[in-house]
Amino acid sequence: MTKEEVRGATEEEQQAQSKKALKKQQKEAEKAAKKAEKQAKLAAEQQSTEEDDFAKDRYGVLAMVQSQQKLDRTLVRVQDLTPEKADQLIWLRARVHTSRAKGKQCFLVLRQQQFNVQALVAVGDRASKQMVKFAANITKESIVDVEALVRKVEQKIESCSQQDVELHIERIFVISQAEPRLPLQLEDAVRADGEGEEEGRATVNQDTRLDNRVIDLRTTTSQAIFRLQSGVCQLFRDTLTKKGFVEIQTPKIISAASEGGANVFTVSYFKTSAYLAQSPQLYKQMCICADFDKVFCVGPVFRAEDSNTHRHLTEFVGLDIEMAFNYHYHEVIDSITDTMVQIFKGLRDNFQTEIQTVNKQFPSEPFKFLEPTLRLEFTEAVAMLREAGVEMGDEDDLSTPNEKLLGRLVKEKYDTDFYVLDKYPLAVRPFYTMPDPSNPKYSNSYDMFMRGEEILSGAQRIHDAQLLTERALHHQIDLEKIKAYIDSFRYGAPPHGGGGIGLERVCMLYLGLHNVRQTSMFPRDPKRLTP
Repeated sequence: MTKEEVRGATEEEQQAQSKKALKKQQKEAEKAAKKAEKQAKLAAEQQSTEEDDFAKDRYGVLAMVQSQQKLDRTLVRVQDLTPEKADQLIWLRARVHTSRAKGKQCFLVLRQQQFNVQALVAVGDRASKQMVKFAANITKESIVDVEALVRKVEQKIESCSQQDVELHIERIFVISQAEPRLPLQLEDAVRADGEGEEEGRATVNQDTRLDNRVIDLRTTTSQAIFRLQSGVCQLFRDTLTKKGFVEIQTPKIISAASEGGANVFTVSYFKTSAYLAQSPQLYKQMCICADFDKVFCVGPVFRAEDSNTHRHLTEFVGLDIEMAFNYHYHEVIDSITDTMVQIFKGLRDNFQTEIQTVNKQFPSEPFKFLEPTLRLEFTEAVAMLREAGVEMGDEDDLSTPNEKLLGRLVKEKYDTDFYVLDKYPLAVRPFYTMPDPSNPKYSNSYDMFMRGEEILSGAQRIHDAQLLTERALHHQIDLEKIKAYIDSFRYGAPPHGGGGIGLERVCMLYLGLHNVRQTSMFPRDPKRLTP
């Protein structure tokens, strides 16, 4: 090819390229013009919308509350929304549980703890189309302030706790916005297991719940469980205070394992080691020796047991009792059983809303108890179990399956879910347990059961330093480590006894639930240390 031909080809190529570039530029210019036109149109629409939106001051996302102002505004509780409040204009703060837009109106369910109410935003003289659209787009679980008119409804709203009224919203402001994607849906989390399977709807498994506990605790069931649990603590304190008990606080970092066993957490303590208390046992007793006469405490208890069962936790709340008695340790049993009965009565009489809420998701038989409480001896329990086909020795401890079986046998025979098992074999009890004076193989110790599961372990304690030393040596406990404890009994100690109750177990069994993690707010077990 000649030089002229090469030059000609290059020129043609350049012309073709410049045509392409020109076309590209034209396209881009057209695109930009269209975009500008679209934006101008949107801006114009927005401006006209804003001009047309007569309700624009009645809704919106408020600035973060940083205590900028004090408003003289009374917020009504959802649970107080009854027909008596009909036609009143009220302010309310709640979470958006669900929302459903339908034409020119939007239905919301507003939730506050275990109570909820239906609310309506409808286009009218108080709400614009834009306000309805805004309400429909508020993300679930966002917290809102609403001003609304309370209206009676002709037909009960079955899906809400407040069935006789609904709210007609006149103002709605977002106080705190939730992210659009929730780690779990609350309606799935309160669905009974069977119900979900039948209808092909989702239910939420336990690990997902516990990994996202803050959301899970918002469910009506969780709210009810932990309000009832608070009631157990309150009733425990009130009952014992009326009986003349003194509430004490005991150390949780101790120098020796409180139960003398291996199931103890070791922690570094400056240049030495210490342990997390498995029980406030030794300190309760020291208080009795110090003339406090009757004491109780509510606090954490730590057990380093690698047990991944439905009823074991590595940290739980102990409700502990200790008291001096006059002549027989049954005085202690009577005092503890009466306290438990007062708790059961208080729950039955004052927490029906919570009990019914939990029952919707986890149905169970109402809890039954007798007055006075049934007390069986260990030998009677062994006889009942043998009669039912269980092979066990006289001095064998009860296995979990045998405890449950015994619970069923007792329920059939005596129609009670709560009973005491007295006179356990000495070999299966801690070193400080008083031996039975008439049979050295047995002891003055007892357990209490709810629905066939142990909730309390207790005994008359040895209050004689010499006998205590002998029993500690028998259990191969280092005397040096419990010297302060044994010394407590050298200067005169009244006969005394007590017991420790697991709060989470009491709540689980009273409500007929199947896992102690449901009644532990932030459970700790061998596999869970968060959240």
